Amino acid sequence: MADNVSMLCDCRMAARCALILLGLIGSMPLSARAQVSSPGSSWSTSSQQSDPNGAVNPTRTSTTHTEVDGRVIEKTVIEARDMDGRYVPYSEIERQSVRVNDTTVRNIERSYGRTSDGQRTLTQETSEESRSFPDGSRKVIRTTSSLDGSGGVQVVQRAIIDSKQVSPGVRETNSTVFSADGSGGLAASVQIRERERQTDATTVEFTKSTSLSDGAGHWTLSEVREGTVRQQAGVGTTKEERVLRPNADGKLAIAERSVNKQAIPGPGQQSETTETYSTNVPGQAGDEGLRLVRRESTQQQTTTSGGRNTTRVVEQPNPGDPGAGLHVTQEAIDIVRTGANGVARQQSTILTTDANGQMNTVWIDMGSSNKPAAVKVDMAADKKKTK
Repeated sequence: MADNVSMLCDCRMAARCALILLGLIGSMPLSARAQVSSPGSSWSTSSQQSDPNGAVNPTRTSTTHTEVDGRVIEKTVIEARDMDGRYVPYSEIERQSVRVNDTTVRNIERSYGRTSDGQRTLTQETSEESRSFPDGSRKVIRTTSSLDGSGGVQVVQRAIIDSKQVSPGVRETNSTVFSADGSGGLAASVQIRERERQTDATTVEFTKSTSLSDGAGHWTLSEVREGTVRQQAGVGTTKEERVLRPNADGKLAIAERSVNKQAIPGPGQQSETTETYSTNVPGQAGDEGLRLVRRESTQQQTTTSGGRNTTRVVEQPNPGDPGAGLHVTQEAIDIVRTGANGVARQQSTILTTDANGQMNTVWIDMGSSNKPAAVKVDMAADKKKTK
């Protein structure tokens, strides 16, 4: 089922949003997603999304996942109500993963939409091959194709990701994105350089620089992210990150800073808080230095019966009164309860603040799942996967 926060978007656009995410180097590779389930597993989920205010057309989503002879097949279907009130297919995503051998995994993901007469049509295809080597290095080639103006399929993007252990405790990852150049070919458009260094048993330092091509063979450094991740036994994990971007003079300057803290307050409990500071403050000119512009807090409690209660709260400044500090702008409540035969029931509710400062429910997602890990969440692991 979709993450409760992401359900703020119209679920009818979920497939389109997924296509955009696939094009980002920072997103989790298809090969990583294919390893989530254990061999031979099979599960399904279904959910229905609705807007209590009636402003958004209700949708429902179903996913089936099977593994046969080393091949993983997963299909997600999103349906929306038509003019007659019937649910009809709106979009579909099909994923396949095959482990070729001990070192190679091949994946393919196809997204489909619907024409005006209801016919299913391919909108985008992403294929990926991931290879691991004995020295710990890894290479991923990811190719994205979309429909062209004549109804055919054309490659629009290719990403090549090389990761290797350059010395004990140090890993470097170099990524290059090739995009359509307008003449039927591909040209390098983005370069990303990442480096992680374990300085001691509890601390990892990281840097990530992104450069953009001007199309004439020149590269411009557009962003640098750097920081540390520290683990404290019995306390939790703290990640601090600085973001530097070119200022008005073209020199790198701090534009953003974030602090993420994860902790385990007690048995069955997890908490996470992320505070973001930025020079871009809503309602201000932008010359006040770094100011706190967002705080997201998550509290999770696992029940003795295996259920889970999760609450996420987002606080942001009011653009009309930026000096008043942060106030709650969004709250998401996710409740999962285990039932008979391993089936989990989930209800996700999203509330946002209106013009009068009152919290109102804007989205409800109710569903069920027999996925083995449906009620097992490791916030730290999820954060690593989406890094």
